[in-house]
Amino acid sequence: MTDGPRQRSSTAGSAKDAAGEKESGGVALKKEIGLVSACGIIVGNIIGSGIFVSPKGVMENASSVGVALIVWIITGIITAIGALCYAELGVTIPKSGGDYSYVKDIFGGLAGFLRLWIAVLVIYPTNQAVIALTFSNYVLQPLFPTCFPPENGLRLLAAVCLLLLTWVNCSSVRWATRVQDIFTAGKLLALALIIVMGFVQICKGDYYWLEPANAFEPFQDYDVGLIALAFLQGSFAYGGWNFLNYVTEELVDPYVNLPRAIFISIPLVTFVYVFANIAYVTAMSPQELLASNAVAVTFGEKLLGVMAWIMPISVALSTFGGVNGSLFTSSRLFFAGAREGHLPSLLAMIHVKRCTPIPALLFTCLSTLLMLCTSDMYTLINYVGFINYLFYGVTVAGQIVLRIKQPDMHRPIKISLIWPVIYLIFWAFLLIFSLYSEPIVCGIGLAIMLTGVPVYFLGVYWDNKPQCFDNFVDKMTYMGQKMCVVVYPAQSKKNEEEGEEMKEVTSPLAKEGADNHKSGDC
Repeated sequence: MTDGPRQRSSTAGSAKDAAGEKESGGVALKKEIGLVSACGIIVGNIIGSGIFVSPKGVMENASSVGVALIVWIITGIITAIGALCYAELGVTIPKSGGDYSYVKDIFGGLAGFLRLWIAVLVIYPTNQAVIALTFSNYVLQPLFPTCFPPENGLRLLAAVCLLLLTWVNCSSVRWATRVQDIFTAGKLLALALIIVMGFVQICKGDYYWLEPANAFEPFQDYDVGLIALAFLQGSFAYGGWNFLNYVTEELVDPYVNLPRAIFISIPLVTFVYVFANIAYVTAMSPQELLASNAVAVTFGEKLLGVMAWIMPISVALSTFGGVNGSLFTSSRLFFAGAREGHLPSLLAMIHVKRCTPIPALLFTCLSTLLMLCTSDMYTLINYVGFINYLFYGVTVAGQIVLRIKQPDMHRPIKISLIWPVIYLIFWAFLLIFSLYSEPIVCGIGLAIMLTGVPVYFLGVYWDNKPQCFDNFVDKMTYMGQKMCVVVYPAQSKKNEEEGEEMKEVTSPLAKEGADNHKSGDC
């Protein structure tokens, strides 16, 4: 699984300070994410498929329109509180990798590895599979107006989407960012259209389900466990609020831009989400919303008439861009894990000409294609929501632990401890009732996470591995380098001596990468 501590001091350690520097004249990732781009990363990753899929799951479990809207508002507030906690951690521990890096530094290698393990096996592949399936559903739904699209068709189109975007991300960072810009415009257009049409409906007097007497009329008995699941469904729609922390080392002036981007983006997304859901219930009853497999398409059919085709196309653009953004950020998490020796060193390498993390992108694409074997996206959402909240809580608890252990540590941002306490109370509520209502789903998620324990001890903690194993890993790494034409990002001067062992393996490709860089290919 990994190269372990033996190579962590050389192969992984040699890249430790190389994330955004070009001091040695080699291939390197660039430190060029400003405030606007940072806000784009957060907003672009949050607004993926959740707002177009999760309204159905939230409504079904909330049992009434009024409670569903309250769930959306509270989820946004809790997300903002969690983002405040992450803002402090992000400027206190300014390392890429997000909560993986924070958990590892505060609680140790095993805890950090489990966070990375579950992200690699479940969170990223599931998130990308859900968004890709949603893309397929919105593209195919107009072709099947009287029934649901066939599952095999959904999976096939989702796979095509993933393969195409993986190729784009492998080919060029510039292409990937241009795709993200174009499809972000599509998702903003779709949400703006939904909100405007909602206001038009309200002005026409069509707000029956927004009146208090009707809004809180349950269509099924209220259940605390189901309401907890509604919060989990809502949290999926807000998923991605912490993705900027994955690329901290590539931010320009992270001590300023990280918190500013969070403070701008989270309230904006919360506003958009709440008013989009208000717009939904101005055109559809709860029963119509639950009966729809593509909520935004149904909304467009009821209000846009002959122009209803705009909505499925806009939503498809949104979800297509969501897959692209997820593929882009996942490579940074893999880089952070690989340089710490928690993932194979090959995943920390980038192409010598294109400067793209091809091995990491291919790995996440393959794992997502395997996840497509499960087509029930609502079950996948529950997996992602539960496991994400589990580690969100652990990370926020780490903020309190760090305050106790190192009270004098420099903190450019220092928030009141009442905020992490409030977040942890809400977090415990969700976990307890989620376990009570969906013990099998939550149990499977925990079991998947715990499979990382033996992997950690065998792959990372065990130092004196057989020489034949180390030789095999070295050969496979070198073979992967030659197949993908990748090397480590440029080493900093203080790590050049430490990285001599790695140069014995990568020297031919590293030399080629340096030559290509000097010739302007990157």
